[in-house]
Amino acid sequence: MSQTLLGGFLSATFNPLAGAPTAVEYLVVAGGGGGGGTLGGGGGAGGLLTATNFIVTPGSALTVTVGAGGASRNTSGVGNNGSNSVFSSIVSEGGGGGGRPDVGAVGGSGGGGYYYFAGGAGTAGQGFAGGSGSQTGTGGGSESSGGGGGAGGIGTIGTPAKGGDGGNGVCSTITGQRVVYAGGGGGGVYSSSFVIGYGTAGGGNGGRFISTTTAATSGQPNTGSGGGGGGGGNGSGAGGSGIVIVRWPSSQSPPTSTTGNPQINYSDGYQIYTWLSSGTITF
Repeated sequence: MSQTLLGGFLSATFNPLAGAPTAVEYLVVAGGGGGGGTLGGGGGAGGLLTATNFIVTPGSALTVTVGAGGASRNTSGVGNNGSNSVFSSIVSEGGGGGGRPDVGAVGGSGGGGYYYFAGGAGTAGQGFAGGSGSQTGTGGGSESSGGGGGAGGIGTIGTPAKGGDGGNGVCSTITGQRVVYAGGGGGGVYSSSFVIGYGTAGGGNGGRFISTTTAATSGQPNTGSGGGGGGGGNGSGAGGSGIVIVRWPSSQSPPTSTTGNPQINYSDGYQIYTWLSSGTITF
């Protein structure tokens, strides 16, 4: 707002907004993969895509889809993949489920491998592969599974003494704060002499199968993180749900409409819209 002296009186002049934005910045994180069943690999993180200067057309409704995390698995079997997250034409791939009884699933980031099997591949530009598992000797007793891949790094390989840790996530400042998203889940292990695999950036920890039984944990909601590989009788951890965040300068107009109840914040000269569930936005 500016002020002008007219006839000895101050007259207020309001500066209008610069109009609807024609380009925005986005962060789109898919749902993380669930850990593999009993003794399984850690779930891979959901794919993560972020960029500035994404062109938008005023008057057109843009789809926002927030992917669910892969569900936990209470029995033997490959973990459930997470669901895709979408902003307009931008699609982040759901994280791959942890391996059980074989390789980790392919996804935005790949699930960790079971025993000596390989981790699943990640999607180029969105996430990394899961780590492979480990087995020594015969007849079991020395097994651990690999950690799920993260958006910022591959999952750690399981060893005869420890489950693989989840791959690193990616730090974003789109909300005005430093937040790390899309970390991998930790791999499950066999016995009390083994150290479980740990999740990163909200990823769930792996479980332990026998002796000192430890339950796997789930990825944190709205981080796109992977769930931990399964423990004895407790199932695996579920993947964390995804998130979609869009921002543009506060000097430009707010959207004409939104659905999905986005959170609205203002920071560092930006207006920031965050969806924790699916909806739309029209500029």
